[in-house]
Amino acid sequence: MTIDIVEPTEALAARPGQRLRLLLRSRSGLAGLVLVGVLLLVALAHAIGLVGYDPLTQMATIRLQGPSAGHLFGTDQFGRDVFSRVAAGVLNTTRIAVVAVTVATVVGTALGVVAGFYLKGPDAVISGATNVLFAVPPLLLALSLASVMERNWFTVAVAIAIVYIPIFIRVARGPVMSLREIEYVRAAVSTGQSRLAIMVKHVLPNITSIIIVQVSLSLSWAVLTEASLSFLGLGTPPPAPSLGSMIYEARTLMYVAPFTMIAPGVVVVLLVVGLNLLGDGLRDALDPRNRGIS
Repeated sequence: MTIDIVEPTEALAARPGQRLRLLLRSRSGLAGLVLVGVLLLVALAHAIGLVGYDPLTQMATIRLQGPSAGHLFGTDQFGRDVFSRVAAGVLNTTRIAVVAVTVATVVGTALGVVAGFYLKGPDAVISGATNVLFAVPPLLLALSLASVMERNWFTVAVAIAIVYIPIFIRVARGPVMSLREIEYVRAAVSTGQSRLAIMVKHVLPNITSIIIVQVSLSLSWAVLTEASLSFLGLGTPPPAPSLGSMIYEARTLMYVAPFTMIAPGVVVVLLVVGLNLLGDGLRDALDPRNRGIS
């Protein structure tokens, strides 16, 4: 990944309105924003009771009913409203993904900046640990961590965060290695500024756009990872709805009531695609080369 170096004052002066206009001009960014926005708005509307039913309420008299005006996505084998469970699942999955990526961003970026700025002892330790984690397939690592932790939504988020911390370390470390040799950074060192102040004032502003794009992409990966863990029985613990566990429960009903699997499956795809498109739009909007575009 390349980085366009700009003065810190210029990096900090980027106008949010200009960035938003660039994001909305991007077809992929606008499509992603709409997809993610609609899914989250529906999930929030269900959470505050504006639409749908209680996702845990079982009604034996309406088991496996097809989609209708009363039950948009039909009902499952226990008579639970599939639409309500999908809406609750989106919120649960998104919460885990956001917490996981937030932890990974803070920890990974901090470690990456330290590794890239010092390049000696800290870099050797951090890069060595990163290489070890990268040697294990992400899903296998997440499965291993989730299997040894107490099962609740927060520990699932922590397990996913540990998987993605190395990615943020790598994303931050490379640009920082270049930035530490820039004239204004060397000048700040020569004037006696503390290394912490230099990293916060002069280094972080120049890697913020890269980190933001990586956050949006990592959110889509975290959604997939959580859905995979839930499908395998190591994600969000029941009875809380999860998109992955819904797909797992519906696998035996595919020929009898395919809507019970199609609905959560399509929503997972839309959420992941939307986050990826949003990441593409953010990449273009935050590109320093577009700074002069009005």
